[in-house]
Amino acid sequence: MKNKYLLFLIGFLFILNICAWQEIFISVSDNNLLKVYFLDVGQGDSAFIETPQKHQILIDGGPNSAVLERLQKIMPFFDRTIDMIILTHPEKDHMQGLMDVLQRYKVNYILWTGVVRDSSEYQKWINALAKEQEQGAKIVTIKTGQTIKFGKVKIDILYPLEDLAGAKIKDSNDSSVISRLVFNKNSFLFTGDISSKAEKNIINEGIDLVSDVLKVAHHGSKYSTSDIFLENVNPDIAIISVGKNSYGHPTPEILQKLEKFGIHILRTDNNGNIEIISDGKIIQIK
Repeated sequence: MKNKYLLFLIGFLFILNICAWQEIFISVSDNNLLKVYFLDVGQGDSAFIETPQKHQILIDGGPNSAVLERLQKIMPFFDRTIDMIILTHPEKDHMQGLMDVLQRYKVNYILWTGVVRDSSEYQKWINALAKEQEQGAKIVTIKTGQTIKFGKVKIDILYPLEDLAGAKIKDSNDSSVISRLVFNKNSFLFTGDISSKAEKNIINEGIDLVSDVLKVAHHGSKYSTSDIFLENVNPDIAIISVGKNSYGHPTPEILQKLEKFGIHILRTDNNGNIEIISDGKIIQIK
């Protein structure tokens, strides 16, 4: 009887030990992962990045406060700090949600181009930036060639090609920040709402665009995502951030083009929040 009890105890401890090591392995592995979330914020753009060292970056905020609900499902309830926000361009469907984020979270750095727009939403953005600066946030004007490093993760600013701070722009889509997130061998390209004209400009500069994951420009508009651009990026995965709209986004032309290139398509209107993880070598859709 004692021998049976001893064998049972040894077996129980052995199983417990295996479980404990599994938990440690999962925890350690998780700490080595880059996580990129393309948030379902309707007809707009928002992407949340968490580096292996737990740095947090938010690129755009969508058209309304829906971004807050999405972030609350990803971030711990006690976490009220975001390391960096990048606004690609000051249009409502990318900018409005960021103002809600700034009210809820402490943000250390805010990066944008500094272009000037004539809209009420833009003025609210400027007021929000002034308030954030008073509270200690650093406001940085983006210029091409800048690189932001978070441990082994870096963000290369590829576009605009010129300093646009203070420039008055009627249509800011082609002033969108293009950034490339790189983690060892894996990379993600964020394109804002650029058109094929801007795509051609950046290609002519000979800038390396090759990326595993492409955030499709302008919600799948037919005026973006040219053949030559796709050839230069050569992505395996295309993310279309889109919601209910009257523009026909994403257009059949773009969907057919992506399929022609053999690119796996994911859409926030169909798939909801899209989480992609990388260990620096392999990209996985979670």
